[in-house]
Amino acid sequence: MSSQWWGTRSNVSPRLRLEVEAMRTTFGDTFKLVVPQSDPLYWQGLVEVNLDGIAQREHLLKILYPHDYPNRPAEAYILKPRIYSEKHQYEDGQLCLFNPKDGEQYGWNPARSTAVTVTAWAIQWIYAYYTWRKTGDWPGIEERVDPNTPLPPRHRR
Repeated sequence: MSSQWWGTRSNVSPRLRLEVEAMRTTFGDTFKLVVPQSDPLYWQGLVEVNLDGIAQREHLLKILYPHDYPNRPAEAYILKPRIYSEKHQYEDGQLCLFNPKDGEQYGWNPARSTAVTVTAWAIQWIYAYYTWRKTGDWPGIEERVDPNTPLPPRHRR
């Protein structure tokens, strides 16, 4: 088995140390790092959404590190309540948080972005989702896609 980016329990990598420090500095004890025996590491935490008119204010988030992190961004999921959106969400529930075409300046940057970046984007996504449900418009700039252009297999409209 190849070495993982996070190191081992007895020899944690400098990158994971940076990730833990950044998450704790930004979110305190809101998110806990989960270290499963075989699956990738992930953060899990309960976020309270302060919006009138939503049934459930508490949202349980999971921020999952892929094996090839940081070359690929961490993935964000809302575990509870179950939210499925036709916009900006993959079929497996992963949130679509940025357009890779925006490049490292506005999207994922392996040298600068961390789980804090993805967690903040996920929280923004939740607010955007509820705004979209109420108004019919997703906040922010959306790329206009030709409806005849096939989407990647993981993405749905």
